[in-house]
Amino acid sequence: MNKKTHQTILYDRHVGLGARITPFAGWEMPLHYGSQIQEHHVVRRACGVFDVSHMGIVDVTGEESLHYLQLMLACDPGRLGDGGGQYGLLLNDHGGVADDLIAYRLASNRFCLVINAGNREKDLAWLRIHAPAFKVTITERTDLAMLAVQGQESLLRMTGCLPPDLTDAVTALPAFHLLERHGWRVARTGYTGEEGYEVMLPLREAVAFWDRLLHAGVVAAGLGARDTLRLEAGLSLYGRDLHDKGNPLECGLGWTIAWDPPQRKFIGRQALEPLRHDPAVKKRIGLILEEKGVLRDQQTVLLDGAAVGVITSGGYSPTLERGIALAIVERHLQPGSPCQVDVRGRLLNARAVRPPFARFGKSALRE
Repeated sequence: MNKKTHQTILYDRHVGLGARITPFAGWEMPLHYGSQIQEHHVVRRACGVFDVSHMGIVDVTGEESLHYLQLMLACDPGRLGDGGGQYGLLLNDHGGVADDLIAYRLASNRFCLVINAGNREKDLAWLRIHAPAFKVTITERTDLAMLAVQGQESLLRMTGCLPPDLTDAVTALPAFHLLERHGWRVARTGYTGEEGYEVMLPLREAVAFWDRLLHAGVVAAGLGARDTLRLEAGLSLYGRDLHDKGNPLECGLGWTIAWDPPQRKFIGRQALEPLRHDPAVKKRIGLILEEKGVLRDQQTVLLDGAAVGVITSGGYSPTLERGIALAIVERHLQPGSPCQVDVRGRLLNARAVRPPFARFGKSALRE
């Protein structure tokens, strides 16, 4: 029996635009509206909008909400001022990544977590298991939609579409901060490596806001472009680059962990502490093909004929017009080094690089 799929409040708008609809994490979502590559280029060079209402928005409130989240998250939300946000990890007892998320501090005892669509039920269950020991309330905000407005022209295009009393505040909003007003939340964040904003707003207002954005010249973009954009930006995808048995230190996310103060006993800390300075722990790098071909997940990376790692995310870069990938490899493979990738039995020449691969519509490669 097929599991029931959900539709966002904008589903009819997607169909009306001719979107190719695909199942994703239990939702019927637009893959593209005709040309995934064109949508990718529009976001890199101008502005696009993604319907990301399938993602989970979870409010954590109550007088012990900070202490609770300092246990639950590997980052330290205590470092945030009101309106501040940070990227962080929800770990399990073994130090594996249960999810990656963004945590915002709305006020002293009010926080908002934005979690991945495919992990909503699992994350909520994990959060609620630990909640009874604290004076906190966990609320899934199913009354909110979320749109990601991304690209160099995002502020220019979006401000005229917002409620008038939000415009000045959004214009002054620093990166990785959120403002809240009249039931709207606007965060200056994104998943494309470009300037951008994520707008959480009441369901009843989402369709009209979407229509205003398109009328202002913002282009609708689907999940396909979202994936190529995030890969070019060197951003991790849960289920590929991250998973519940994966070590965040080898996934390139050690920087998200707040080890100080040493007495903070966040979930997963005990398992990860012995690995902090272990030279055997692998690392994440980027790869770029030096010849024609396509890089895919789980392909083997070789150095001097010996296997040294595996690709976790691979694909075609529309900006660089060649194959790129993220991989977890042994530490002696250095950026700038030539290597090879086993592509269906053929060894293709590649080069190790430091992500991101592209930004502002052009190469951002560095060695």
